[in-house]
Amino acid sequence: MTTRDKILADVRRNQPPLVAAPDLAVWEAKAQAKASLLETFATVAGNVGSRVVLVDSIADLKSHLIIPPDSRVLTSLPQLLDIAKDAALFANNAPHEMENVELAILQAEFGVAENSALWVTEKQMGTRVLPFICQHLALVVKSADIVPDMHAAYLRTQGSDHGFAAFIAGPSKTADIEQSLVLGAHGPRSLVIFVLTS
Repeated sequence: MTTRDKILADVRRNQPPLVAAPDLAVWEAKAQAKASLLETFATVAGNVGSRVVLVDSIADLKSHLIIPPDSRVLTSLPQLLDIAKDAALFANNAPHEMENVELAILQAEFGVAENSALWVTEKQMGTRVLPFICQHLALVVKSADIVPDMHAAYLRTQGSDHGFAAFIAGPSKTADIEQSLVLGAHGPRSLVIFVLTS
């Protein structure tokens, strides 16, 4: 018997007893009974450096945008193409063509209340690099599409097949250097989340 086999045999012999997995349905019901999901989502988003704006419609969203002149704006929302220079939905674009994007406005599939993360797929991004290379990022999510926690989020992604997708929470940040928080260190300097309430 090799040393490796001996170690593995010892590990197998000393396994802790099996216990039943917790009943997530009970925990989920408790999470739903807490404060409203939207309120939790907005609080957590604010804590990680995002700004949440409640809007009634995409048209209402436009009144909250401040776009400097000659700024490059990309969007995946057809209703916003009148304020954007280009549509974001051209997946054959080279990432280097995104270097001067000031603002990207993208639709999120759903949000997660416990950590304010938003699930954005390649379909909504158009170009994978866009939400990470733009200077400022705006994500749009319906209030009905905010789930309580990551358990519900992973259940929601089951059965979906994407080449690429990501949970995005807050603007880019780091505190590696001298424990000083820096926003926009290696990605968007700001994140505004527009929540469609109707």
